Amino acid sequence: MRYEIKALRGRDEVVMLAVEALDANEAALQVQGQGCAVLSIRASNAALPSFARRRAAFPLVLFSQELLALLNAGLSLVEALEALSEKEANADVRKTLEKLVSRLYEGQTLSSAMQDLPAIFPPLYVATVRASEKSGGIVEALGRYVAYQAQIDQVRKKIVNASIYPVLLMLVGGLVVLFLMAYVVPKFAAVYEGTNRDLPLLSRLLLDWGGLLQQHGMLFSATVAALILGAGYGLSRPYARQAMLRRLQRIPAVGQRMHIYQLARFYRTLGMLLKGGVVIVQAMEMVSGLLSPEARTSLQLALQDIREGRSISQAMEARQLTTPVALRMLRVGERAGNMGDMMERIAGFYDEDMARWVDWFTRLFEPILMALIGLVIGAIVVLMYLPVFELAGSLQ
Repeated sequence: MRYEIKALRGRDEVVMLAVEALDANEAALQVQGQGCAVLSIRASNAALPSFARRRAAFPLVLFSQELLALLNAGLSLVEALEALSEKEANADVRKTLEKLVSRLYEGQTLSSAMQDLPAIFPPLYVATVRASEKSGGIVEALGRYVAYQAQIDQVRKKIVNASIYPVLLMLVGGLVVLFLMAYVVPKFAAVYEGTNRDLPLLSRLLLDWGGLLQQHGMLFSATVAALILGAGYGLSRPYARQAMLRRLQRIPAVGQRMHIYQLARFYRTLGMLLKGGVVIVQAMEMVSGLLSPEARTSLQLALQDIREGRSISQAMEARQLTTPVALRMLRVGERAGNMGDMMERIAGFYDEDMARWVDWFTRLFEPILMALIGLVIGAIVVLMYLPVFELAGSLQ
């Protein structure tokens, strides 16, 4: 990524430098290595809104899969990372891998090296690797992370795929309505002006709206574009997303399903960390960010209950972080001593339940949406031809 740095060279010479680096800290270190003192630093695309910035993300899942394959082939950790660095074509990814290799040669552990790059390696990933270093099972840890991410992506893809058709349907329906209002309706208005007949109220209103849209088409297009850009910018802001999620959670059926989806991610991530050797309290603190602010508060209370000696199932039940089926599974996991496996099974149960609900909702929503769009388009067509029908009736 490119950074623009204002620096002080010598005692009184202020210079502007452009540096390519992974993050702001590395850019500052490069400038300081040239004997300059950093005065200010900013990304060259900082003026753009966050949704318009283009920055290649580090392919964490692909990296884990390739590293796992090389380790299974018998290469050491350093040799595997060097091999990945040599074959990498992306400069930013190659710099990250080279940085990991250099820190391993300095004697750091892999988790420590990854912890110094928080923008690339999330805390959950670092914690999984650190726990595996203590037991010597980094291959198993990478395998668990790849499987975990595959399950998360599978649920997300189901939701995205289910929403594609309704979105396309609304887009096409909106374009058809816009075409009718901006092009067809004004044509009918020009025909009816020469008849000198009184039009029905609804038809007259429709023709007036069509004429208004035709006369101010550029202003309408600019307004729609501004609304789309504003919505995109607003959704890129965390507080706006949180406000939208809070409103959605107030809808009974939708709010309940959003809670189930959060619990599925929560239990799956928690199970992965527990199977990796992370203690329960630390694991629950690390995955708290997957929950909504309200559920996060409940989790903190549940953690306090666990520290005071209550069982996990009792704490989860008391703070409404489970369901009746999941509660029974938690109790079985406590008796059998396999909480990590049981939490992953709970997440699988939630995922299947969520998939069934998404399938049912799309089967119900799609015909309703098609019917509504058909009614709108049909109403426009009927109102356009209503004066013709009245004229034909009067002639008879």
